[in-house]
Amino acid sequence: MSRKNFGAKPYLYPQPVIIIGTYDENGRANAMNAAWGGIVGSDQIIIDLGTHKTTENMKKTNAFTVNIADAEHVVECDYVGVESGSKVENKMEKAGFTVTKSEFVNAPIINELPIALECELTEVINGSLYLGRIKNVSIDEKIIADNGKIDFSVFAPITYDPIDHGYYKLGEKVGDAFKDGLKLK
Repeated sequence: MSRKNFGAKPYLYPQPVIIIGTYDENGRANAMNAAWGGIVGSDQIIIDLGTHKTTENMKKTNAFTVNIADAEHVVECDYVGVESGSKVENKMEKAGFTVTKSEFVNAPIINELPIALECELTEVINGSLYLGRIKNVSIDEKIIADNGKIDFSVFAPITYDPIDHGYYKLGEKVGDAFKDGLKLK
């Protein structure tokens, strides 16, 4: 797999299904599905988490990755959300996930998921809000178009519906941001 680094960018999509990757004290990779996270600045992300093996790992390593779930890996991504890394030692293997260590932080990139935000833990707010600084965004080149941007005909990120607990694949482009609205000026 080949990735292209884009630096610190807010590459997170609406109501994303995000898979948080961490290493434990023995260097074993773990991941969890997190429903409540979002960009809070050009290079910051915040995730609302309870107490998990992943949060223990984040506090020990001060690092994590945010891997964007896609339609191809719905089952695997849901599995890492319903299974506890504290109870199942080989959780990543059971999910079928392999990892590569980030070059920027002490956390695993999940190879099967094509976008990873590589983050440094900067603060835990009120015991459950994990604020991170994005150190790099790495993208699998298979989803990068000739123009150097993400090709949404190849990449199919999924979103989470918290009401009906469904996962949905993002659809077609319907407009141009910061352009279409100019028609009304």
